[in-house]
Amino acid sequence: MEPFRTLTSLAAPLDRANVDTDQIIPKQFLKRIERTGYGDFLFFDWRQRPTGEPVAEFVLNDPRYKGAQILVAGKNFACGSSREHAAWALSDYGFRVVIAPTFADIFFSNAGKNGIVLARLTEDEIAQLLNNAKTIPNYKLTVSLEEQTVTDSQGFRASFDVDPFRKFCLIEGLDDIGLTLRHAEALDAFEKQHDNAGWLKAK
Repeated sequence: MEPFRTLTSLAAPLDRANVDTDQIIPKQFLKRIERTGYGDFLFFDWRQRPTGEPVAEFVLNDPRYKGAQILVAGKNFACGSSREHAAWALSDYGFRVVIAPTFADIFFSNAGKNGIVLARLTEDEIAQLLNNAKTIPNYKLTVSLEEQTVTDSQGFRASFDVDPFRKFCLIEGLDDIGLTLRHAEALDAFEKQHDNAGWLKAK
């Protein structure tokens, strides 16, 4: 997992509340066995019409937001089913940060484990960011996990809370496997001791 400290990036405005995980990554794409490639299907049903024609007015199809790594959304983001694929799709597409007033609890956990920083700001602050992202060309935000702040060049500044353990993992780039591997020597020693004990017992 890539460490996260500070990111300055274009901000893409998704001015919708209650965005559920079936919209983030529709169920027909959950049969894949890989954890990569889901970015192609992010917001699939909103990005294109049933005929396959791109929806020009949808934010991810707007060239103004090409390369954005920060997504600003409405309240209750990623509600619905608990699929971890939602975090995989956002990450694979290139988003490193999602800013919203509230997030679904299970997604909040899944996102952190996949290197995505979630910043909870007030609805008034989100409204300001959404408006700025829509109206100011090349609008960028800076998200500092170390300082737990969201800022821009227009004078906006807001703080967000983050669990200390999750902050540590994100800054160090440690997912669940990485956390386990930090204890590799102790695990190897235990395994060796366990194997030797089994051999002695067999005698």
